[in-house]
Amino acid sequence: MFTGLVEEIGEVSELNSQDATGGTSLTISLPASSTLLSDAQLGDSIAINGVCLTATSITPSPPSFTVGIAPETLRLTNLGALAKGSKANLERAVRADTRMGGHFVQGHVDSVATISKITPDGNALTLRFSPKNKDVMRYVVFKGFIALDGTSLTITKVDDVEGWWEVMLISYTQEKVVLAQKKEGDSVNVEVDVLAKYAEKSMAGYLSGDEGALKPIVEKMVQNIITQAMGGHSA
Repeated sequence: MFTGLVEEIGEVSELNSQDATGGTSLTISLPASSTLLSDAQLGDSIAINGVCLTATSITPSPPSFTVGIAPETLRLTNLGALAKGSKANLERAVRADTRMGGHFVQGHVDSVATISKITPDGNALTLRFSPKNKDVMRYVVFKGFIALDGTSLTITKVDDVEGWWEVMLISYTQEKVVLAQKKEGDSVNVEVDVLAKYAEKSMAGYLSGDEGALKPIVEKMVQNIITQAMGGHSA
């Protein structure tokens, strides 16, 4: 579990598409002053651009760590587009005593999206995103949460017909995340708010269940409508 609050920006120092295990591995280097790995252990979860991955190797000095990337992860995310020198958002998994300053982020990417428009607004930036998987639009709501490359952001505008949403980056955030360095046409990893998925499933259970489960709800709604129509007086 993560919060979507980026702790550090790392740099890809090695991307091996055919490592010793026959798979893909990615090594991220950190600034010499970084404390991100100070209490890290092998097997810890670290989100790279919003993708939950497992640390398979940790080097304390100079600080760096390596993760393995499954083929399915490469297909569903933009990690395959990283190259040596690419910057990446990093966040360690939360601890029980961590303040939840962002929102619940799992590190499980729902889709990739393309930056279709960047508009300066004073010292802020408004970015518009068009998702590859249009199904995620049903979870995107005005003023709701969304994680873009692992960054927890608030949705400022939604167009369900054309299939896009917008977020705004204030000047402080621009200095702390990779997203502000990207250009129109670049891609981001998208994770929608998991609470929206739970809400959808719960409602689906009511709507698709037997009549007995739904009937009291409908009756109560009808009763309230009739009461309001009669000026608050029941028959």
